[in-house]
Amino acid sequence: MAIQKEPGQKGVSWSNIAVGPSLLVHYARRICLPSIGAIMNMVTTLGQPLEVLKTQMAANRSQPMLQAWKTVWSRGGVAGFYQGLIPWAWIEATTKGAVLVFTASEVETATLGMGVSPALAGLLGGMTGGVAQAYATMGFTTCMKTAEITRQKTAATGVKPPSTWALFADMYRREGLAGVNKGVNAVAVRQCTNWGSRMGFARLAETGIRRIRGVSDTDYLGPVDKILASSIGGALATWNQPIEVVRIEMQSMAKGAAVNVNRPAKLTVLNTLAFIYKENGLKGLYRGVTPRIGLGIWQTICMVSLTDYVKIWVKGQK
Repeated sequence: MAIQKEPGQKGVSWSNIAVGPSLLVHYARRICLPSIGAIMNMVTTLGQPLEVLKTQMAANRSQPMLQAWKTVWSRGGVAGFYQGLIPWAWIEATTKGAVLVFTASEVETATLGMGVSPALAGLLGGMTGGVAQAYATMGFTTCMKTAEITRQKTAATGVKPPSTWALFADMYRREGLAGVNKGVNAVAVRQCTNWGSRMGFARLAETGIRRIRGVSDTDYLGPVDKILASSIGGALATWNQPIEVVRIEMQSMAKGAAVNVNRPAKLTVLNTLAFIYKENGLKGLYRGVTPRIGLGIWQTICMVSLTDYVKIWVKGQK
């Protein structure tokens, strides 16, 4: 079910701005759209713990998954898996959801009108939406999320780590907006490839399912088929895990990070990639990919399949 303009629709669908934050706030806190509350509660249950576990493994590339899980658990049990909840689920979710859904939907609709395939339209929409959300909102929020998680390494030295907001204030005083948005180019590359791949692969999977089931392009796919297509898209989109590992390394605020003499003093996407490969090999570039597969599946189900249905519902209320 690729996004199509309704008969008589012209111009921009501004309601898509509201759909994004509604879905993603639900994704984190289940505070709106009660009709899909149960599904969003499941995403909340899995989404944040998988994000924390993925970041822990990517930031500590020598840790196997079990050790990473134990480390996160040691930070407060279940609460340890919800570190960074405010910057990730509240602030980032509402802002990036609006930018992503609005931009991706409009690009996808426009390109479909030019006669391109649903897969290509999804790819272009996801790439454009991913870049837009990265530069508009995610430099700050992903930096704060990473700070919340990786600052715990400081505690291992016996020094009480500063709070996340104190760390932000100090960073802003020393480095200004450039420091706050450190690693934003890596975030933009990640989001571009993330959502381009997720939406492109999901739409391609939908096309394949239509051909197998004999469903025409004008008929809607059922919920099970939509979820299957999004699951395929979310899983395949994790091919870009090295970009995520690079982003986490660039934003890492662990004291031990600066001690490594081989670590470049001024990090860029390319020299960080080379540093990680030299230190940990190809395996290091894919640390945390397993929890990220689960995370990608859940996010794609919410932001592709479920978004399609919610946008139809929103437009039906007009």
